Amino acid sequence: MTGTVHDNPTPWIADRIRRFEETGGHPRPGVADLLLTTRGRRSGLLCRTALAYVRDEDAYVLTASNAGADRHPAWYLNLLATPEVTLQVGSATFPATGRLATEAESARLWLEVVAAMPPYAADRTATTREIPLVLVAPTGLAS
Repeated sequence: MTGTVHDNPTPWIADRIRRFEETGGHPRPGVADLLLTTRGRRSGLLCRTALAYVRDEDAYVLTASNAGADRHPAWYLNLLATPEVTLQVGSATFPATGRLATEAESARLWLEVVAAMPPYAADRTATTREIPLVLVAPTGLAS
């Protein structure tokens, strides 16, 4: 993905992106964070956000909780429209492809997600929408 990257303007997310860069990819001790860059489904711009993740074999599992809001986060809608994304994990940046977890995968992975990030359990009860899990797997070599 080439072009100017636009960071998520939400203050607490922008702060996490800044800390990710300052700490070499470790903004929160004990939490696995990554940076996800998607192509805006309406704007066509490159949009970057910070997310917590858990691993499932080669894939990074992302939770589209949007802090329990009744609407999906923009990154999730962007990824559904264009599944080719860029991930930055630690100091490695690489192309990846995302997909919605199946119902069976979600049932299995939700327990791991909540174990890693307990606030997701509260997010799930704060909304009437189903909170999707997304699996993002590398499509190229790390850089």
